[in-house]
Amino acid sequence: MNAGFIHTLLDFAFFYPLAMSLIWMTGGLIYFLRWERTEPSRLKPPALPSYPMVSLIVPCHNEGLQVRETIAHLAEQTWPDFEIIAVNDGSKDDTGEQLDQLMKEYPQLRVLHLSSNQGKAMGLRAATLAAKGEYLVCVDGDAVLDRYATHWLMVHLLGSARVGAVTGNPRIRNRSTLLGKLQVGEFSSIIGLIKRAQRVYGRIFTVSGVIAAFRKVALHDVGYWNTDMVTEDIDVSWRLQMRHWEIRYEPNALCWILMPETLRGLWKQRLRWAQGGSEVLLRYWSKLLSWRQRRMWLVAIEYVVSLIWSLDMAVIVLLWLLGQVVEMPPSMRVPTLFAQWNGVVLGVVCMLQFLVSLLIDRRYEKRIGRNYFWMIWYPIAYWMITTTTSIVAFPKALLKRKGTRAVWVSPDRGVR
Repeated sequence: MNAGFIHTLLDFAFFYPLAMSLIWMTGGLIYFLRWERTEPSRLKPPALPSYPMVSLIVPCHNEGLQVRETIAHLAEQTWPDFEIIAVNDGSKDDTGEQLDQLMKEYPQLRVLHLSSNQGKAMGLRAATLAAKGEYLVCVDGDAVLDRYATHWLMVHLLGSARVGAVTGNPRIRNRSTLLGKLQVGEFSSIIGLIKRAQRVYGRIFTVSGVIAAFRKVALHDVGYWNTDMVTEDIDVSWRLQMRHWEIRYEPNALCWILMPETLRGLWKQRLRWAQGGSEVLLRYWSKLLSWRQRRMWLVAIEYVVSLIWSLDMAVIVLLWLLGQVVEMPPSMRVPTLFAQWNGVVLGVVCMLQFLVSLLIDRRYEKRIGRNYFWMIWYPIAYWMITTTTSIVAFPKALLKRKGTRAVWVSPDRGVR
C-alpha cells in the first residue's frame, strides 16, 4: 500500500465538508434571494383564496409536563377553522387525565386514547383517520407552535396541488447549557440551511418530525406512516417524493422545541436519526435506481457520501491511534489529528457558514447572533457525534427485522 492511500483519506476528510458547506451556503442564499427576501413580515401572512378546515394533530406519550402548554398554543392559531386531535399513546403519567381536562377548556380539542404504547406512527395514523380536515398539521406533544404557523404552512398546500407536505422551522427553547447553545446554531446553520439548499435543487431529505403539514390525499396515496421505521418522518418524506409529491420548506412556520442537553440524551437522539436514515436508504435503494426517481438521486447520494465520510474519519482516527502504540509503515502513518492549514480553512469556512445562516435567520429571531461565538465548538462536538452515530447506526439498521414496531422512548428534554 503506497502513501497515496493516506493522502486520499485525508483529502476526502477535508474536501467533503468544505464542498458541502459551500453547496449549503450557495443554496441557502439562492433560496433567500428567490423566496425569503421579498416575503412580508411573519406577522402578516398573505391572504388566501379560501380557508378550509385544518386538523392539528398531537401524538403524546408521557407528556404530562408539557402538554398543557402545547395545546394552549395550538388553540391560539390565527387560522380561522381548525380542530385539535391529541392522541394519548399509552402514557404512564397523567397525560391522559390532563388531556381529558383540557377538552373542557378547549371545545375544538378531541382526544384519542390508545391503551398501550403503539409508537408515534400509529398515533399519527389513528388521528388522521379521525380527522375532519383534508389538511393536517402535526406537532410533537412538547412543542410550542407559533400562532401564525398554520397559515404559513397552508400557503404552500393551497398554492399548488402538487405539494404533499410542508416542513416548518424548529427553534430551540432550552439554551441554558453549551449543548443547548450549540443546537441553536446547528438548527440555523446546518438544518435550516440544508433544507433551503435542498429545496433549491428539488428534493428535501426529510420533513421535521416536530412540525410538518400534510395533504391527507397525499398520505393516503403512500399508505400513511410506516409503523416499523425508527424515524417515521424520514420514511414518509422519501415515499411522498418517490410518488412525485413535492415537499417544501417554510421558515416562517416557527415551532419552539425542547432538545437534549446531556451527552447521553444527545447520543440517543442522533443515533435514532442516523439509524432512521440508514433504514430508509436500505429499504428503498433498489427503487431509486429507476430513472423515474432521478430527482431523488442527489438526496440519496448526499447521504451515502456522508456515510462514507464517517467511515473515512473513523479509519483516520484508528490509524492515528495505532501509530501512537506501534511503529506504523510510512504508507499507513497518520501524522497528526490536530489542525494544520486545512483545519484552519475548514474552521474559517464553517464560521462563515454560521454567519450566513444567522444573518438570514435574524428575520425570525432578532437576538440569535449572540450564539455565534459558541459555534466554534460545533465542528469538534458534532462531527464526532455524527461520525460515531453513523457507524453504529448502519449495522443496527441492517440487522433490524422488517415489521418490528417502532414504539415511543421518552427523550431527554434538556435543562429548563
